[in-house]
Amino acid sequence: MKKVQQGFTLIELMIVVAIIGILAAVAIPAYQDYLKRSKVTEVAATAGACKTSVAEFIAAKNALPADVTEAGCSTTKTTYVNNVTVAGAKIGVEIKAVDATVDGKSLFLQAEKSAGVLNDGTTSVTGWYCSTDAANTEWKYFPANCRQAPL
Repeated sequence: MKKVQQGFTLIELMIVVAIIGILAAVAIPAYQDYLKRSKVTEVAATAGACKTSVAEFIAAKNALPADVTEAGCSTTKTTYVNNVTVAGAKIGVEIKAVDATVDGKSLFLQAEKSAGVLNDGTTSVTGWYCSTDAANTEWKYFPANCRQAPL
C-alpha cells in the first residue's frame, strides 16, 4: 500500500517565510517613502492653488502682490501645510507633519519671465520655477521639477 504525502514539509514552509520576509524588507521602506511623497504632493497642490491666485493678481493689477492676503491665497493651515507666504512673485509653503527631516522646510514657486526671474516690476509671467530649501538627501520626497535650490 502506498502512503500519500499530505501538507508541506518544514523546509518548504521556512523557504516561504524567508521569501515573505525579504519582500517585506524591501516593500515597507519603499511604501513609507511613497507616503511621505504623497504628503508633500499636498503641499505642492497648495502652492499650485496660490500660483493661480498670484497669476490672476498680476494679470488684473499689472503689479506684483505684496503679501499672501493681497494675492488672495488661502492662509488656512492643513495637516501638512504650516504656513503660506507670498512676497512679490515668490510663493513659499512651509511643510509640517511629514517627516522630521523635511518638517519646517519650504517648497517655493517663483514666477519667471522670458529673460529670467520676475522681480523687476515687469508683469509678464512666462513660467514658474519650483524649488525647495531642503537638503539634497531630502529631495526624494519632492516632485521631480522641485528638486533644486531656490533662486
